[in-house]
Amino acid sequence: MSGTVYTVPPIPPDAEHTTYVEAGALSFGVEYRLLNDADLAANYTGAAMEEIQANIKGDTVEDNGVSIHVVGEDGHEYLRFDMFEREPHYHYIDRSGERQTIMDYDRVALGDMLPWTLRQLRTRLDQMLTHAGGEALVPRLNRARLDASLVEVERLASAAQVALAGEASGLVS
Repeated sequence: MSGTVYTVPPIPPDAEHTTYVEAGALSFGVEYRLLNDADLAANYTGAAMEEIQANIKGDTVEDNGVSIHVVGEDGHEYLRFDMFEREPHYHYIDRSGERQTIMDYDRVALGDMLPWTLRQLRTRLDQMLTHAGGEALVPRLNRARLDASLVEVERLASAAQVALAGEASGLVS
């Protein structure tokens, strides 16, 4: 598998900006995220920050967008889809908490990331959860409940994207 492997956990979701949708053995968090150098510095120090800086090759980080967090009933976030404006990507977050793999998203080949993300959650969730160490959750997934929850996730994420687009164009303050 390709991607960038980190031995540090991702920055946790911001509770003030995340709305959770329950889906049985899972919940989906929809969050507007602003990621910048200050956020990195607030969450990582020492060797962890050195690892991140080495992987981003010292570039300045300044990105934002809607994220969808896939959290098990055990409280562990297994998957994250960051539909960022500049560098969209998704995460496999290992159950051990000692490793995550970030996969770049190819917007040119795959189009808008939100429909792609929802399609993966509807059709590839079992495989993606298993890859992230969440195979124990798979037998407890209720497809009807997941599908109903994903309708709400799509509504929340779409509304957030519209609000972000308005902010970017100066229409929303």
